[in-house]
Amino acid sequence: MPTTTLRDINGLDATPASLAGATLILVDYQNTYTRGVMELTGWQPALDSAADLLARARNAGAKVVHVLHDGGEGTPYDIRADIGRIHPRVAPVDGETVVVKTAPDAFVGTDLGDHVDAAGNKDVIIVGFMSHMCVAFTAAGAFLRGNRPTVVADACATRPLNTAVSEVTAEQLHHGALATIADLYGIVVPSGSSVR
Repeated sequence: MPTTTLRDINGLDATPASLAGATLILVDYQNTYTRGVMELTGWQPALDSAADLLARARNAGAKVVHVLHDGGEGTPYDIRADIGRIHPRVAPVDGETVVVKTAPDAFVGTDLGDHVDAAGNKDVIIVGFMSHMCVAFTAAGAFLRGNRPTVVADACATRPLNTAVSEVTAEQLHHGALATIADLYGIVVPSGSSVR
């Protein structure tokens, strides 16, 4: 079984980002994913990890950017309603940037890149919901624009999917997404405590 990643082949650095030298990007920690039709498997422990990481980032003076997805009025992603708001455990405080997106890659059609560049950090730490969608695509987007993403596995979660090919559990989908990121787009660390 091959264990060489595309990162290995391309000689990319395997050092995870540090809180003090990175921008923390929290992706879609919206109420959308904590109840109802889009409730994620394991969202509570993922949110616990994210809240701890956010507190430590604030203490370290790291740049923090909150991202949320706006699907429009009346959708599960309606940011004008409680369902689409950022969960209170990781809500922004005064002075923290909030970016509203409409695509899975938070860099597409937003000023996220400008905020990352203004912070002067090449390294970004990405956490959020859903692992296989907006976290993976934002990590890829960061990599493709020249940033060095670190993704924290236990601060991310997803949901099971039934496809034309097979039923995929949330755990399988989560691990598959993280493997895709780790193969090329970024460094994946197991837990928030892995980030110093």
